Amino acid sequence: MTSMLHKIGSFVLACIVLLSTMSFTVHKHYCGKILVDASLYTKAKTCGMEAMYDIQEGQKSSMEKKSCCSDETVVIEGQNELKTSFDQLDMPQQLWITSFVYTYIKRFVDVEQQPLLYLTHSPPERTRDIVVLYETFLI
Repeated sequence: MTSMLHKIGSFVLACIVLLSTMSFTVHKHYCGKILVDASLYTKAKTCGMEAMYDIQEGQKSSMEKKSCCSDETVVIEGQNELKTSFDQLDMPQQLWITSFVYTYIKRFVDVEQQPLLYLTHSPPERTRDIVVLYETFLI
């Protein structure tokens, strides 16, 4: 049972380290206020409205038309620096380590055994027969 818990715990910690150091980018394409496409690591597909505005720009109309489409990019950066060595410990860490070691060592110190007193003494003698006194007989 404990080996299974160790394996599960190791897997969870490895996933946490992997996810905390990984960075990725989310690209979103909106047409107006409607989300058309979202993708990881690559550009989002467009709705095709940009091509229409490019053609109209070639005509040089007097009214400039703005595109209704917009692109949004969200960059989530992971942690670049991991502390792999523990050469520099601050005071709370040192205090915790010393208290842990002290209490852990104290668990395994032999406690003096007190002599058992009842081994050297005999039980008291019965002066009355209890079964007859309380009249409890097995039938």
